[in-house]
Amino acid sequence: MMTQETRNIMLATCLSLLVVLGWDAFYNRPHLDRERQTQAEMHARATPGAQPAPQAGNSQATRSQASGLSAPAQGEASAPQKSRADALAESPRVKLDAPAIYGSIALKGGRIDDVSFKAYRETVDPNSANIVLLSPAGSPSPYYAEAGFIADPGANLVLPGPDTLWQADHDTLTETSPVTLTYDNDQGLVFHRKIAVDDRYMFTVTDSVENKSTQAVTLHPYAFVKRRGRPAAVGIYRVHEGFVGVIGESGVQEIKYDKIEKEDHATKSFTGTGGWLGLTDKYWAAAVIPDQGEAVEASFSGSGGAPVIYQAGFAGTEGRTLAPGASSEFTSRVFAGAKETAALDKYQANLGIKKFDLLIDWGWFYFITRPMFWLLDRIYKFVGNMGVAILCITVLVRLLVFPLANRSYRAMAKMKTAQPQITAIRDRFPDDKHKQQMEIMALYKREKINPLSGCLPVLFQFPVFFALYKVLVITIEMRHAPFFGWIKDLSAPDPTNIFNLFGLIPFDPAQIPVFGPYLAIGVWPLIMGITMFIQMKVNPEPTDPMQKQVFTWMPVIFTFTLGSFASGLVIYWSWTNILSVIQQTAIMKRAGAKIELWDNLIGMFRKKAKKATT
Repeated sequence: MMTQETRNIMLATCLSLLVVLGWDAFYNRPHLDRERQTQAEMHARATPGAQPAPQAGNSQATRSQASGLSAPAQGEASAPQKSRADALAESPRVKLDAPAIYGSIALKGGRIDDVSFKAYRETVDPNSANIVLLSPAGSPSPYYAEAGFIADPGANLVLPGPDTLWQADHDTLTETSPVTLTYDNDQGLVFHRKIAVDDRYMFTVTDSVENKSTQAVTLHPYAFVKRRGRPAAVGIYRVHEGFVGVIGESGVQEIKYDKIEKEDHATKSFTGTGGWLGLTDKYWAAAVIPDQGEAVEASFSGSGGAPVIYQAGFAGTEGRTLAPGASSEFTSRVFAGAKETAALDKYQANLGIKKFDLLIDWGWFYFITRPMFWLLDRIYKFVGNMGVAILCITVLVRLLVFPLANRSYRAMAKMKTAQPQITAIRDRFPDDKHKQQMEIMALYKREKINPLSGCLPVLFQFPVFFALYKVLVITIEMRHAPFFGWIKDLSAPDPTNIFNLFGLIPFDPAQIPVFGPYLAIGVWPLIMGITMFIQMKVNPEPTDPMQKQVFTWMPVIFTFTLGSFASGLVIYWSWTNILSVIQQTAIMKRAGAKIELWDNLIGMFRKKAKKATT
């Protein structure tokens, strides 16, 4: 007969499930649908180039315009959309061919607006398309970087702008062969732009000016990255996508795309010396980096209609005055690439870029997540398989918590020995729960039993689990990392599914409205649930009915909860359960305690058979 406590726990479980399903149905799924709709609209609309920098002859251009405060030019919304290929063809180009990236540099405007990756593809299929990061204005998804000069307000100077046609000294930019662009404004100013690229993703842009006029001029450098629209939603993982940067002595600044409009004038500004700022997606980013000794005004901004134009940029606050016959140069950098941890660390160390590793969203628990990645990466480089590295790090964690686990399992053995006395206390005071608890606590004190010691290994593992979760979700090193068999991507859920008989029935249960995300139960989630169930049954069953119901349903709840998580996490949890069973069995056997697994399993089936006959 079902007790009131059993009814309560089942009611609480049902209510919790309804809350989760309601949140998913009325908030999370509609949010993702809106994200996808925005992305679809971006491709369906005429999406012209984003806002230009201060144009030639615009004497009213200010530093704030270059760093992102100005609105798009009138008439942009009516410009016709072109294919990416047609947009690229609108400007003469310098070919880009570096070890990690390829594409081109536009001579019209001198923009870095065509970058694709050589090593990263859309899917695990090696024949799938290469990932495209940057695209020119006028294409379906404009996203580019621009650098240049602005003058003081009121100065009547013709400066290079987005329509300026530069001349290149040769036609290919490589790691060993920088390209120098030249523009003469026919008013005595000659501009040179040397663009170099390294073996990964960093461009160095050196702008120099020769003043051949008869008047002194004052110029300020600027640079920005800009995109129209936002990337399509990739899932419900808590990964920062949007604006990110560190300017001066400030900490990291992060604003999601949909939050910028809540800022005053849809702009967030800050000042400082050095640093960096840009736009980040889950695995990719584009950022501009001033000279680390340059004082700048920087800002994040959103402007225009739908889709919104997002911009992160800076302008120098201390202009340089060039006397007649003098020359000067400004150096800035543009990062356009994959957020590889080793590459970011190298740039931070060698180029002195402040906190550049925070381009990756390590989260609040940076002090746990970074060491976890470091250890996992070192093991991976030794064993050659990221899944095997996860198994190895699990063993290391188990060794680390061995003293706690040893105490925990010894406490369980004592609990087993004291079980007859606990049962006698419950029988002696059947209607007085308070008295039962007082007597049981007194027994624990006499026998030196700590009932909470069994929680210590679990509590220790949760930060490890969180850190591994974050590493699997945010680091590109985990993207498309295979394990064995059908697991081709440890950062993605198990692709198999029990509800379509592992692919025999041609439909995807995960696409069912509302309940679909909870039906992503593949082979590894099943293994995880079974191993957790066995781990529960190795322990003595609690005498309290409510606790017994919790332990009975926990493996089921975890199976459905973790089914849609990254398969690397599920493999980690399964392997942890297996190691726990082995370790617990060995310790309890050494302590002389009976292993409860078979008795608990037999007892469970006997109870079911008994209920069926009554």
